[in-house]
Amino acid sequence: MGRATALTFAREGASVVGCDVAVEPAETTVDMVQAAGGAMVSLQPCRLSDPADCAKLVELALNEFGQIDVLFNLAGRSHFAWIEDVTDEEWDAARRDEVDLVFYVTRAAWPYLIASSGVVVNMASLNGQLSFKSLASLSHTTNKAAITAMTRQLAMEGGKHGIRVNSISPGLIQSGANRDHLEQGAGGFARAMVERTPPGPAG
Repeated sequence: MGRATALTFAREGASVVGCDVAVEPAETTVDMVQAAGGAMVSLQPCRLSDPADCAKLVELALNEFGQIDVLFNLAGRSHFAWIEDVTDEEWDAARRDEVDLVFYVTRAAWPYLIASSGVVVNMASLNGQLSFKSLASLSHTTNKAAITAMTRQLAMEGGKHGIRVNSISPGLIQSGANRDHLEQGAGGFARAMVERTPPGPAG
C-alpha cells in the first residue's frame, strides 16, 4: 500500500518522503519511484511509534524539499483477537501501532503544515464504523474509530490555519500487516468481504 501510494503521488508530480521499518523494501520503493521519473527520499529503519524517529522524518523532508504540503498517515499494524484473548501488552501495542504513530508524526509535522496551509490524510477503516461477527477485531475497531475522531478534532484545530484534514475508511485490503490473519484465521471472513467489495480485492 505504501509503495502504491508513493508511486501515485510521484506520478502526480509530488516530491515524496517515505519511511519504513524494513530497509530493503523501502529502498526498492525509492528505486521504483526514481526509475519512473519521480523524486523520492526515504528514512529506514524508521518507527513512527517513536517520537524521535518522527522528528527525524520531518527533518529529512525539510532538508530535502524545504516544506511539507501533504502528510499521508498510512503506516500501521493491525492486531486481531477476541476480548478474552487480548493481553495488556497486546492492547498497548495495538494502540501504539495504529493511533500513537499517527499522533506523533502529525504533531512533528504540524508547524510546517501550518506554514504551508497543508493537508493531512489519515488512513482509517470501515471496521472503525462497523463490526463483523467473524472478525476478532476489538483492538483494530477501537483504534480505527480513534483515528476518525482524531481526524475530526485535527480538522477543527487546523481550520484556522488553512489546514484540511480528512480520513479514508476503506473496506478489506490485503496487506503485509494482515495477510497471515486473512489467509489462516479468517478465510471465510476474507471471502465474504471480497464478495461485498464492488471493485474486487486490492492487495
